Amino acid sequence: MKEARVHIDPRRLLPSVDVVLQEDALHVLRGTISSDFLTAAVRRALETERARVADGRPVPDAKKLAEMAATEVRSWFESRLQSVINGTGIILHTGLGRAPLAPEAQEAVHRVAQGYCNLEIDLQSGRRGERQEILLDDFQSLLGVEAALVVNNNAAGVFLVLSVLAAKREVIVSRGQLIEIGGSFRLPEIMNRSGAKLVEVGTTNKTRLTDYANAITSKTALILRAYPSNYKIEGFAETVPLEDLVTLGRSHEIPVVDDLGGGLLWSWQHLGLPEEPTVAQSLGAGADLVLFSGDKTLGGPQAGIIVGKEALIARLKRHPLLRVLRPDKLQIAALSATLKLFYDREHLPERLPTFERLAEPVESVRKRADDLRRRLESRADWAALEVVDTKAQTGSGTLPAEELPSAGLAVFPRGWRPHAWARQLRLSRPAVLGTLRDERFVLDFRTIFPWQADALASVIEKALTKERHEA
Repeated sequence: MKEARVHIDPRRLLPSVDVVLQEDALHVLRGTISSDFLTAAVRRALETERARVADGRPVPDAKKLAEMAATEVRSWFESRLQSVINGTGIILHTGLGRAPLAPEAQEAVHRVAQGYCNLEIDLQSGRRGERQEILLDDFQSLLGVEAALVVNNNAAGVFLVLSVLAAKREVIVSRGQLIEIGGSFRLPEIMNRSGAKLVEVGTTNKTRLTDYANAITSKTALILRAYPSNYKIEGFAETVPLEDLVTLGRSHEIPVVDDLGGGLLWSWQHLGLPEEPTVAQSLGAGADLVLFSGDKTLGGPQAGIIVGKEALIARLKRHPLLRVLRPDKLQIAALSATLKLFYDREHLPERLPTFERLAEPVESVRKRADDLRRRLESRADWAALEVVDTKAQTGSGTLPAEELPSAGLAVFPRGWRPHAWARQLRLSRPAVLGTLRDERFVLDFRTIFPWQADALASVIEKALTKERHEA
């Protein structure tokens, strides 16, 4: 008579938590993380493997389980924010942090971050100061404004102005300017939350001065122009010049607020770039307050900037909401250093990364793409490796209807699927992002800095090595 076989559940063959914890892969981590966290990581690794073993996978040994747990632990210590090489062709890419900071701004952030700083101390008198004063001199010198106020982003600036100057009162806005921008930021909803009442005038494509005039009542607090920076209405359209709104507002003693969104201080047409509304133009037209961003065409850190009449800004400064929205020392340091660059307009393209990317001649962009092509051509069997013409974008609602001539490199090794190759580069260090066009991976060099050339080549070369190894 044959002896019956005893079935052993393979999950019982998994090593215990204590056995796994003795492995070298975890032992070397004991000086950096407590045993509780190491034990939790091992338990998660075991739970994962129990499910796999139940599906017929081989039973891992203690060494492999320890390595799995150690990999998870190390990932906790890696910053989720990674350096990225931007090959998308979008210069002010919201998902990639918008404007890269100038070296001077980076240095300023490091200087105030490594120790204490005089954020709210007047070093001359030794008394308590005001953090906004650090920036006021620059705004007055550069723009000739009476006063300025900085909050942590432009949406916050809009909310503060509406909350303080128009709560429980009416704000007149053209229907063609009831915008929605990134992150589902809708002007009507923000206005409603602020306590102000929206009064829509005109139509989507046509609004006249009489539309504004007929809407004015004793409850009108503001006339608001919200520049539709992320789209453009063309054809049968009409808008009211800001100068005419200012004249109307002054005749009724109603402030006019111009929400530019962008941040271009002066015209950049001398750089060969299309016309874009500027802060100087809005102030010249007489707007009582002008709102704009720090991290768009100003080329600095995230910030919302409000400039204009001192009496109105004084009211904003006194409101408790400002404490919720105020910028921190890092934003102020970076913004102050960025503003200093604008004292020398002629050399902005050389010193401000955003302007550098916008102003680089397309021939120079194409040459840098071809330099990488020549460096890589002998490294692999390429399904595609060629310089291609591309169209870059400013991004973040700036010049929405304009494309910038650019050049890129279609770089796609044979044997890879397009999405797999894009993912491989995206998970590299530094991460590399591009676009997929016609089943090819393309890197637009308009948004790749010259100093990133070696790092980019290295990432691609390592990815090719990995591909051959896995094959």
